[in-house]
Amino acid sequence: MHSTGAENCSILLEVQGLCCNEEKRLIERKVGALDGVSDFSVDVVLQHLRVEYDPSRLSPQDIIRSVSETGMKALSAQRSASTKYAWWREARILLLLASGVLTTTALVGAQLGMATWVARVLYVLAIVSGGFYPAKAGLSAARTLSMNINTLLILGVVGAVGLDLWDEAAILVFVYSLGNVLESYVVRKARGAIKSFVDLSPKEALVRKGGRESVIPADKLRVGDTVMVRPGEKIPIDGTVVAGESYVDEAAVTGEPMPTGKSTGSDVFAGTINQKGSLTVRVTRTSNNTTLAKIIHSIEEAHTKKSRYQLFGERFARVYTPLMFMVGVLVAVLPPLLSYGGWQDWMYRALVVFVVSCSCGLALSVPVAVIAAVGNAARHGVLVKGGLFLEKAQKVKVVAFDKTGTLTTGRPSVTRIIPADGAVEAEILSLAASIEALSEHPLGEAIVRKAREAEVFRHRSVHGFEAVSGRGVRAHIDGKEHVLGNLSFVEDSGVELDGILATIRELENEAHTTVILAVERRPLGIFAIADTLKPESTETVRQLKSQGLDVVMLTGDASGTASAIARAIEISDYRAGLMPQDKIDHVASLHKQRGAVMMIGDGINDSPAMATADVGVAMGAAGTDVAMEAGDIVLLADDLSRIPQIIRLSRRTVANIKQNIFLSLLVVAILVPSALLGRVDLLSGLLINEGAALIVVLNGLRLIR
Repeated sequence: MHSTGAENCSILLEVQGLCCNEEKRLIERKVGALDGVSDFSVDVVLQHLRVEYDPSRLSPQDIIRSVSETGMKALSAQRSASTKYAWWREARILLLLASGVLTTTALVGAQLGMATWVARVLYVLAIVSGGFYPAKAGLSAARTLSMNINTLLILGVVGAVGLDLWDEAAILVFVYSLGNVLESYVVRKARGAIKSFVDLSPKEALVRKGGRESVIPADKLRVGDTVMVRPGEKIPIDGTVVAGESYVDEAAVTGEPMPTGKSTGSDVFAGTINQKGSLTVRVTRTSNNTTLAKIIHSIEEAHTKKSRYQLFGERFARVYTPLMFMVGVLVAVLPPLLSYGGWQDWMYRALVVFVVSCSCGLALSVPVAVIAAVGNAARHGVLVKGGLFLEKAQKVKVVAFDKTGTLTTGRPSVTRIIPADGAVEAEILSLAASIEALSEHPLGEAIVRKAREAEVFRHRSVHGFEAVSGRGVRAHIDGKEHVLGNLSFVEDSGVELDGILATIRELENEAHTTVILAVERRPLGIFAIADTLKPESTETVRQLKSQGLDVVMLTGDASGTASAIARAIEISDYRAGLMPQDKIDHVASLHKQRGAVMMIGDGINDSPAMATADVGVAMGAAGTDVAMEAGDIVLLADDLSRIPQIIRLSRRTVANIKQNIFLSLLVVAILVPSALLGRVDLLSGLLINEGAALIVVLNGLRLIR
């Protein structure tokens, strides 16, 4: 969209009856001609019309009135979302039912001896009721010197009436309108895959201000407000827990099925469900900027980033309708003029050409498949930013992983504790944790965390604490000097390490960082610390290989560390010691040598390499703005197992789209020549055409599951 001035307003409308690209172009012509419109966009799948306009020259009512002139109906999207849908009360449905009843009555009555004029009156009423909305749209297109599928229907019906085929004209209108309604229903099911996300976030929040509690709309919350969330309630906003403990079901946002523990300092997301304890949450983002809001926006925009299949469908539809009109006119006029049969026969064949051309199948099947697949992925914690990236993902030949924070947890953990000189492991851990509790070093935090997990952490009286940057710490406990640090620091402190030096070297060769604890110049034990693998890393690599993909690791770590991780997860191809620019060069080289590359990283340091790759995947992006923006595909939870799933989904989606396009084109290739040769009549041609359109749309809908 183009930028607009600050004085402009924006309105989002839901357009009922918007199904095909022809109708989209009709709205574009109408709205684009309005004085005061600076920019607009039309979304067929979501049935959305977004307009930027100058309120001094145009009102929302003018825009709504302009849309109504096309035969479609525009409503405020907010009003539409808050209104419960009752299909049996829609005017379109009621008119369709009336058309069906009138047509059936006339057909049965004619067989039972009903007067011809009575049957004809019933047929006329059936045609008028069933054809009201298609005729309105078709005539509106004619006024703008354009043509759509409804125009072809009008020509077919008028021609049938002109040939005195009243029964076929009435059935034609009913079947076509019924097909439209069924297609709209199926598309609404696909649209529900997106709209279900909108319903996740509660509309109200319980706020505490000045010692008082009150309920306010969630969109009125401001950064810094304090929100109370009781057990069983949805969290209304993104924020940080300032009081309370609980477990929160985050499946709706991250796809993670297991509830996540939350306590003071934990981040929580709008739309997730607080399970047991009460939480007090300080708001960190407004409602239009929450993680859930960004997910919804990305999903809504996903099918605007079009694959070549989507672009093909749109280009085909743009040429197809006027071409069929020209073919129909030539069929009606040329053979009789050349004395190849009578006017009535060729007029009928021309009508069949018009009718078998009336289908939204090809136009809808591709976007419905894309939006169904994107909705499926989002429910499993994977945000795909467009059909373009689904298409690219199925072409991937190489999957390149960053190491730290992607294949590994990204934080150091104590993997082994080796006591020395008869010391007890629990006592070593307790002593070291008491000292490191005063430090802020990541290795110290790993030791303290291990002690808490082992339930041996206790606060001891520590005196004379001294930290030597990058080397270690000294402190006195119970009057004895304790030294905790790396090999050189402990040796420089006068500790004799000959008895454990071989063990230290062995651990370092295995890519561990070693921290040694000594008391009174006597070693007590060794802590082996490493950035541990994520539990799912090995299985993810195995599945990717089973899908026929090459797996590569690109890391800035030293060769020894990279080698140990690569061996653990059975990656034979890895590159170590890489700077960000080196990763870009390696991704480009992999693409040139092997084909399309998918680069997976944390979305921050790896974003340049991800941008160079054919498909960039950002890890663990829930609540992280940079990571959310960095990837073409975003894993909202820090879960690598989604990568093989998204590869499978992309392959299924592209296969589904190819099936839809093939069937749509096959029907056209069979029906149009059959109509020209007189091998198919009006009703059978229409039934086959509408049936095929429903099949391709339903096929796309399968991707929701």
